[in-house]
Amino acid sequence: MKFPKGFLIGGATSAPQIEGAYNKDGKSLTVADLKYFEDIKNRKDIKETKITNSKKIKFAFENESNLFFPKRVGIDFYNNYKEDIKLIYEMGMNAFRLSISWSRIIPNVDDNKVCKKGIDFYKNVFEECKKYNIEPIVTISHFDLPYKIVKKYGGWKNKKVIDLYIDYASVVLNEFKDYVKYWIPFNEINATIFSTWVSAGIIVDKEENLLESCYQALHNQFVANAKIIKIAKKINEKFKLGCMLAQFTCYSLDCKPENVLYNLKDQQIKVYFYYDLMVKGVYPKYMLKYFKDNNINLDIELDELELIRDNKIDYISFSYYMSGVNSLTENSKVEANLVKMGKNPYLTESEWGWQIDPIGLRITLNDLWDRYNLPLFVAENGIGINDKLENDFTIIDDNRIEYLKLHLNELKNSIQDGVNVFGYTTWTPIDVISSGSNEMSKRYGLIYVDQDDYGNGSKKRYKKNSYFWFKKFIDDSLY
Repeated sequence: MKFPKGFLIGGATSAPQIEGAYNKDGKSLTVADLKYFEDIKNRKDIKETKITNSKKIKFAFENESNLFFPKRVGIDFYNNYKEDIKLIYEMGMNAFRLSISWSRIIPNVDDNKVCKKGIDFYKNVFEECKKYNIEPIVTISHFDLPYKIVKKYGGWKNKKVIDLYIDYASVVLNEFKDYVKYWIPFNEINATIFSTWVSAGIIVDKEENLLESCYQALHNQFVANAKIIKIAKKINEKFKLGCMLAQFTCYSLDCKPENVLYNLKDQQIKVYFYYDLMVKGVYPKYMLKYFKDNNINLDIELDELELIRDNKIDYISFSYYMSGVNSLTENSKVEANLVKMGKNPYLTESEWGWQIDPIGLRITLNDLWDRYNLPLFVAENGIGINDKLENDFTIIDDNRIEYLKLHLNELKNSIQDGVNVFGYTTWTPIDVISSGSNEMSKRYGLIYVDQDDYGNGSKKRYKKNSYFWFKKFIDDSLY
């Protein structure tokens, strides 16, 4: 089948994972810039590289000259964006999801001084997209909170950060209003609970009640999300504002009723809560019970609840890489996008232990469409592979082709089911620095970047086998 007319298909990236140039043209440090490279001994157990505590932050600053910080380098998109966008266009992609770095726009975060060079850079990027008729989907905050906000305000748990974010996001909306229609205020907003450093700027060992601090930060982001929707609609009523979650689709391990109930409760807390609040505009009762049961007392004001109620999202987007299972009894766990999930005996795994479940994407799309009846956008989907550049400069990544083919077929099946899916962006069109493991070896791209875990290499771009497959798939699938 063909995709519906106007379907968006392309690739997704983030500023901290591709841009580099961390100290150029006025940019200040972000939380991503403080993540130094730690060699992984076991690809299927990366808990050490995911942790950021006060000890690691202190170590990073004290040993800055002797450590390698991968996201400070990225893949040098900052200086290669024209080549990279052209390669994306030549693949047939008509959409490009990217994020804007707060630290490039207002480097000092609370003085309202806008950096013109930062504005100019993104305008140049958008001009390139416009040149090739590529639709940009823009994430306003994607795991690169300015470090100054952590140092001065303690991260997103501080309500003052709401207004700082609004100042920044308002500049972005106004400056780029002629280029962008689709906006995502926060990437994987649920990561505030399980990836507290990059998502919320919270240092885990400095909190008396970590879970409470995380949910307070999350509430503050919900308020900011609603405020931005309100502001955006005044700038241009045709703007489309969506949410974005790390989708953790889980099944009950078996048909034992207790396990089915446990899985339902787990999905409510980890998945549905976020959609429920941003689509329906109120805190669900099951979440209020969860707060009470876990001694979580939040500072929530009536006017904030009214803002959330009156400013709802236009569409739902999410990342989908894998699925898991739930059981009341202890079962083995596997890696799953910065968390661990129950092992499903019917699924295979990637090199990093992420379970491969294409049908799960169809299940997820049907479930979300039936539950919320809002347009859906698959914002991230892909597989990390330790690709090798051959002597003839080819990259044989047939397992990536198989992964994408199976998932995209299930995406088409969901459309035939009657689900309203308006777009898909694979993670990623080009190799990037891994968000969780902070390495280059875990490659997701359809374009190879000649660069190793320590930033060594020519930085030249090479087309993988999957690049040519994806191009043909788009040619065959778009009207």
